[in-house]
Amino acid sequence: MSAELRRGRPSAGLRRGRAGRAAGALAVAALIAATVPATEAAAADPVPRVDLTVLVVDDGGSSLAAVAAELKGSGVPYRTVRLDQPGRPVIDAAFLADTVDGRPRAKFQGVVLPNEAPGGLAAAELTALAAYEQKYAIPQVDAYTWAHPGVGLDYTDQGGRSGTFDGVGTSVTAAGRSGPFRYLDGPLTFEDNAPGVSESYGYAGRPRTGYTSYLDVPVDGGGRASLLGEYAHDGRRELVVTFAYNQNQRQFRALSRGIVEWLTQGVHLGQSRNYFSVHVDDVFAPDARWDTERDCTPGDIDCAGGAGEETPEIRMTAEDARYAAQWQRSSGFTLDMVYNAGSGEEWKAENGGTDALATQLLADRAQYRWINHTYTHAFLGCVQDVSAVPWRCATNANGSTQYVSRSEISAQIRDNHDWAVRKGIAVDRAELVTGEHSGLKVLPQQPADNPNLAGALADNGVKWTASDNSREPQQRAVGAAKTVPRHPMNVYYNVGTAAEMTDEYNWIYTSRADGGSGICEDNPASTCMAGPLDPATGYGSYIVPQEARIALSHVVANDPRPHYVHQSNLAEERLLYPVLDKVLADYRGLFADNTPLVTPRQSEAGTELARRADWDKALADGKVTAYRIGNTVTVKAPSGVTAPVTAPEGTRKRLLLGTTAFGTAYAGARSAWTSPDLLQSAVTLTLPTT
Repeated sequence: MSAELRRGRPSAGLRRGRAGRAAGALAVAALIAATVPATEAAAADPVPRVDLTVLVVDDGGSSLAAVAAELKGSGVPYRTVRLDQPGRPVIDAAFLADTVDGRPRAKFQGVVLPNEAPGGLAAAELTALAAYEQKYAIPQVDAYTWAHPGVGLDYTDQGGRSGTFDGVGTSVTAAGRSGPFRYLDGPLTFEDNAPGVSESYGYAGRPRTGYTSYLDVPVDGGGRASLLGEYAHDGRRELVVTFAYNQNQRQFRALSRGIVEWLTQGVHLGQSRNYFSVHVDDVFAPDARWDTERDCTPGDIDCAGGAGEETPEIRMTAEDARYAAQWQRSSGFTLDMVYNAGSGEEWKAENGGTDALATQLLADRAQYRWINHTYTHAFLGCVQDVSAVPWRCATNANGSTQYVSRSEISAQIRDNHDWAVRKGIAVDRAELVTGEHSGLKVLPQQPADNPNLAGALADNGVKWTASDNSREPQQRAVGAAKTVPRHPMNVYYNVGTAAEMTDEYNWIYTSRADGGSGICEDNPASTCMAGPLDPATGYGSYIVPQEARIALSHVVANDPRPHYVHQSNLAEERLLYPVLDKVLADYRGLFADNTPLVTPRQSEAGTELARRADWDKALADGKVTAYRIGNTVTVKAPSGVTAPVTAPEGTRKRLLLGTTAFGTAYAGARSAWTSPDLLQSAVTLTLPTT
């Protein structure tokens, strides 16, 4: 039995018939109507309307799900037909197309299938899809198939290769870099995160006539074979993917933008960016230090030990601040300094009345972005009763929860902001990070927000308050304000050296039998390491690449949520920089210069998340209409909802009087959140003619 059959290869392609003369005539008419004067076009058949929606035919596979996740995450509307759903729609000519106002309408601008001939589709449905794609020039993505002549490739035993591709270096071809994958530099190495575990199986075949490779790999005997490419045949175009993947793997995340661009021919609703911003919390304040003997942090309420037994605190020095400014200049990346002025003033009073760190940071204040972190990092939720371990909320005589008052919360916000203004720091009043994200609900002790929080935020003009993405990944309202979830980075707040970091990491991620806490055994969302890391080498050899990989996975997933660390990570052995250096180096080695990292402020990240929520709701409610007729794109959305749109370079937006260049350049295209001009009911774009 062949390797393909043993692996359960996707179904072989069904032969399609050639288009009839009527289909060819219609395609020619469409081209003429887009280029000849209106008087001539009027005598021809109307140019078809193509709705900006994608058809996804779902068989439950991970590769198909990954493409659907990319559509959803970037805001591209799509309709799903589940092959295993009883009573599902029959995909026939009426399902795919109709007529609107006397004009033929293609209901879908692209089709995504599990493979070229899914077993769950009847022969008549496959025939209807082929005829539809021929008639309206609709592209089709085959989410995962095997290499064979039916998709334009030789079998793998004819000079190709099949098997596991973990850790294999592939390349985006010249055709890919000049086409839908023009945002990539070329080399793309498949992930290999678990040696001994097959993560990516694939079939690399040599191209036949009609096939253009976009991603290839070297093969034994010389030459290269393709893992992804376009197969043009019978008046149709298919994007053929011959390796398995899921939505979290880096190789898919890197290629997903190009898959969507190819599928939509570069014109679609939705947009995508690669975001990365890093908040450094507790600036000016010291952080407690992990005790490697007791495996806890003295001073924390859950760590045994009395006064005098605390380990020395960790705080940046003036030299650390100078290094931070120099690193920013050399790396081309700006940090967000999330500051506690009152904690710094307290430290200064306790240490001779001078603070070289504050002096240096203030001298370099224009080089950073700054965010209010409250004056003294006070806990702003319920009043904590620390007589119990773990702590609990203090209660009133009637049993109700005691909360920090509105005036206390407001003073913490106001005093910190006013201090920054006096020092000449540019700080946005609308942005806030509370200490430990307090004031927001924290389980299990405080299942609801402090009822005084929303009022205090309003008192101080706060519109965006940070939350912990590991607890609350979705944005939500806090009175008139909204949360901005932040990703915690696994570079701990309570360590200053690599040995301390590795010791605490071992405590959390090794089993009890290996000397750890067993937390990883008890938590179903966690995984224990095979054994403890070497304190002398574990940080650089294991933790740094692991954390850089996780951060980069957020970056390439169109995720605007900030990451956060602490000032201690810029102190002593400066543990943060190796992680950031690797993230930046890996990113810049993968993406072309036309796709720079976008580093949003907290308010910008919050605005992006809020716009997406409004857009997703408008799509779910069926209140968005968007279509293309020739080189004109029309988008109608509910009042107050801005629409994300992506289009080719050279696209113009129609104004009440004249036109203007549409959107901003990113990844070789133009995109923007956009709304109609004054006195207009829809966004109208004119695409460049080619």
